[in-house]
Amino acid sequence: MKKVNVEDAIGMVLCHDMTQIIPGVVKDAKYRKGHVVKEEDIPILLSMGKKHLFVYEVNENMIHENDAAIYLRDMCISENLVDSEVKEGKIMLKSKIKGYLSVDKNRLKAANMHNDIVISTIKNGNVEQNETVAGMRVVPLVIEKKKLEEVKIAVGNEPIIKVYPYKVKSFGMVVTGSEVAEKIIEDKFSPVVENKLSKFGVKLIDKVYSGDDKEKIIAGIKTLKDKGAELICCTGGMSVDPDDMTPSAIIDSGAKVITYGAPFLPGAMMLLGYFDDDTPIIGLPGCVMYAASTVFDVLLPKILAKIKWSREEIVEMGYGGLCRQCKTCHFPNCAFGN
Repeated sequence: MKKVNVEDAIGMVLCHDMTQIIPGVVKDAKYRKGHVVKEEDIPILLSMGKKHLFVYEVNENMIHENDAAIYLRDMCISENLVDSEVKEGKIMLKSKIKGYLSVDKNRLKAANMHNDIVISTIKNGNVEQNETVAGMRVVPLVIEKKKLEEVKIAVGNEPIIKVYPYKVKSFGMVVTGSEVAEKIIEDKFSPVVENKLSKFGVKLIDKVYSGDDKEKIIAGIKTLKDKGAELICCTGGMSVDPDDMTPSAIIDSGAKVITYGAPFLPGAMMLLGYFDDDTPIIGLPGCVMYAASTVFDVLLPKILAKIKWSREEIVEMGYGGLCRQCKTCHFPNCAFGN
């Protein structure tokens, strides 16, 4: 920081706000900290009684905060994201589409580990069209170009943030439980699942009431598969009780199980698998029927984007996998599913 004559400050960066006072008209910051002084600013600054300014001098080795924010933006942005204008050294990113937000947490951490670098995002999961997903800036008004180049090396060439469009358009359901199949009680499970998927534009193509017979569950799964269901949901019968046949039926249907059991509450007895053609199949525990948000809500967006979950990814999400059971559900804007 140095003190210079106003006339000599062109191209330099203000270190503090400059307030303009016109009695009865305005009293506000005419130029804010970080503003790059232009030739047309000189008469205005002189009229404000400013003869000297405290400035940073930007040289070829230093980058102004606005340009640094653009540098960070380029590390993050991808095709389904749109950036805001730079304002006070900060750029925000919004999603162009409704889709699945995927932030590479390891590379985000690698960027933020560098002093003076700030990139902040929302959590992975569903995002709506025009939803803000990230913001970025550097801490000082000017930053060494070398430091940004080091961040770029740490991050690599792939964008840190991506939004994938939803590709799954249809699903089928196998509804277990002999009491439901025999119409002793009303099916209250499948309407919940249908409602959740309808919010993503996914349509039900068929529903099979299998009861608790393992062979009928397998036959139902194969029927839905043959009809081209892009996602198969099996409702209920997911515990380890001898009468619950759903897990073993899914296994015997030919699906490769990624996980049976997950570190989520509610929803620990969930099963997720994939067929050889990558069609996902999910066994849903009873909690999905009555809890506002469960493991199903956390896993669903990525499934609908046709991005496969790995067991390791699901295990890692045990941190933040406990629902706080709030009276009003805040999902996805809560700790659950972090």
